[in-house]
Amino acid sequence: MFVRMIRPKYVLELGTFSGYSALCMAEGLEGDAQLHTFEIFDEQEDFIRKWFQGSPYAARLHLHIGDALKLVPEMDVQWDLAFIDADKRQYTDYYEMLLPRMRKGGFILADNTLWYGHVLDGQTKESDLQTRGIMEFNDLVAADCRVDKVILPIRDGLTIIRVR
Repeated sequence: MFVRMIRPKYVLELGTFSGYSALCMAEGLEGDAQLHTFEIFDEQEDFIRKWFQGSPYAARLHLHIGDALKLVPEMDVQWDLAFIDADKRQYTDYYEMLLPRMRKGGFILADNTLWYGHVLDGQTKESDLQTRGIMEFNDLVAADCRVDKVILPIRDGLTIIRVR
């Protein structure tokens, strides 16, 4: 639904995993729109490619294996929509990397921003780096005047960020 509403030409996904969310987003793409998705774990590649190649959206989907923090800055693309669903410890790094590469009025969607409710329970252990990463990200986005933002408290939390 977000893809159909925003009508992006260039979509970036950080964290492909099985490819399910990329395939769902690809359904909403129009015209010559493209989706680039990044997965750091190369052992996922064969599984993902099988599903992408069998999809009616195969020509729109571009799988990149490697560290998005290193690879995305090398791309000459201004993103209309970005979906963050990768290493929770690096959400702030992804955000800072993405923001200058987003078009004005573009959207960043960040998944898992309530992280099983752990970000709210006040009992986060020092060793829980994933929860701490999400908490730092939420604090950063909440204080950022460069964007409009809201957290939807559905399932594990989805933050919608609009670049001003």
